[in-house]
Amino acid sequence: MPRWFNTAGPCKADIHYMLPPTVRLPNLERLIAQQSYFVIHAPRQTGKTTAMLALAQQ
Repeated sequence: MPRWFNTAGPCKADIHYMLPPTVRLPNLERLIAQQSYFVIHAPRQTGKTTAMLALAQQ
C-alpha cells in the first residue's frame, strides 16, 4: 500500500508521510525522567496525539 498524507487522527509512520514527532519536543524525556509535570498545548491537528503515541512507543 503506498503512503499518503493523513489529515484526520493520529499519524502512523508505516502508512503516512510524516516527520519524526519527538524531534519537536527535545526536553520532554528529561522532564519525564525527573518525574516533572508538563503540558502539551497547541492548536488542533498539529501532532499532539501523534507525538504522545510515538513517545509511548519509545
